[in-house]
Amino acid sequence: MTKLLSLLLVVAFIGSACSSKKTVKDIDNSETIARDFEVRDASSTTRPGWIEDATVWVEQENMDTSKYRFFSFETEPKVNREIACNLAKANVRADIASEITTFIQKSLAASEEGAPAIDPNNPKTQPMREFVSNTLAERVQSLIHGAAVIKTYWEKRNYLQKMGAKKDYIGFTCASLVRMENSRLKAAIEKASEDIVNKADDAETKANVKKALENIDEDFVKARKGEV
Repeated sequence: MTKLLSLLLVVAFIGSACSSKKTVKDIDNSETIARDFEVRDASSTTRPGWIEDATVWVEQENMDTSKYRFFSFETEPKVNREIACNLAKANVRADIASEITTFIQKSLAASEEGAPAIDPNNPKTQPMREFVSNTLAERVQSLIHGAAVIKTYWEKRNYLQKMGAKKDYIGFTCASLVRMENSRLKAAIEKASEDIVNKADDAETKANVKKALENIDEDFVKARKGEV
């Protein structure tokens, strides 16, 4: 009995250790969840797990994460499938740039000491603040090259007022899984960071910004993995 109890405890421990690792799975479209639409048709019988979390999914699938970074994006409902999937592919660079820009802005908003790297009360930082607020996303987008769509998934949905939709209508959504070389992503982030630093007029601000963005490319990757 003692040996049996010990064996059960070992099995339970191994099971709990394995379950602690984050995973994402394809979702059966027939699963009952609270939503305001019915899926009437789709490009596959399951909703791919990469839509929920591309970073975790590609690791589960043993894809080459040493060379590439992966992103996933899904459109809002459109009037037809072609428009939805064209938008999913066309907006790849803009979506990646938006994710990078948001992370850079958050990094600049608070240093390790809790103070913003760019002092909003210093008139000398005005050009830099305007660049970060108005131009950074466009600049990052121009630096992104080589992003490739490797998977797509679409759904035809019946949005129903009785299920909570504002009105009854048919909409198509399309999602894309995007791959980009690590070296290209790193170069784009580093160049964008240099552009921000070059907008600084005084030495103190330049030093603060450099410190805040010192390891921005590595921090961005860690953040996407949930490590920071």
